[in-house]
Amino acid sequence: MVEQRRPRILLTGFSVFPGAPVNPTEALVGNLRETPPSIDADLKTAVLSVEYDTIAAQLAALCVDFEPDIALHFGLARECQGFRLERVARNTNAKARPDNLGNLPAAAAICAGPETIAATLPLDEMERRLAAAGLPVEWSDDAGGYLCNTVFTLSAAHACDGLKPAMTGFIHVPPLDTDASAPGATLLLADLRRGADIILSAAVDAWSGS
Repeated sequence: MVEQRRPRILLTGFSVFPGAPVNPTEALVGNLRETPPSIDADLKTAVLSVEYDTIAAQLAALCVDFEPDIALHFGLARECQGFRLERVARNTNAKARPDNLGNLPAAAAICAGPETIAATLPLDEMERRLAAAGLPVEWSDDAGGYLCNTVFTLSAAHACDGLKPAMTGFIHVPPLDTDASAPGATLLLADLRRGADIILSAAVDAWSGS
């Protein structure tokens, strides 16, 4: 069992990127900063720039003097139907797409480590609580080929200085209902925040062993 103390949680979202003029995870981070959640944990939030060349350094900078015990990474998947719980990080850039600067990494491993790394969040409990709250939730074994999978892999592989969380994982969400370009399912910001609070609470409870 993880030692009993107040955990440090890092929660990240992303900025806008090509094809996504509105990123719900950026709005989520802003909402969490404006109205912090009522959890027994120290929470740090950040919006990550969609840049392959700097992403590892961005993550490492967030961990200076913080060193999170739990890392929750959120990203946009325009085709998903609700909170998509990612089970597996795939350590490859083989399906990468150009980032905000037009850069494309070589089709190689993202970092040193195994080809696949499992999420260590309490995903089953998160799924149960989200469904019980009436929020849409789904599963995935492929976090895609973009920066979402890159961040998931770096976090799960403990590949950045200071980022060695006991629990880590990635959650994709659909566009906000205010995004007129959304191709399908959307979420209200209030429901996105409600789901994030549920996910945070489940992670803290798993940490404390309750």
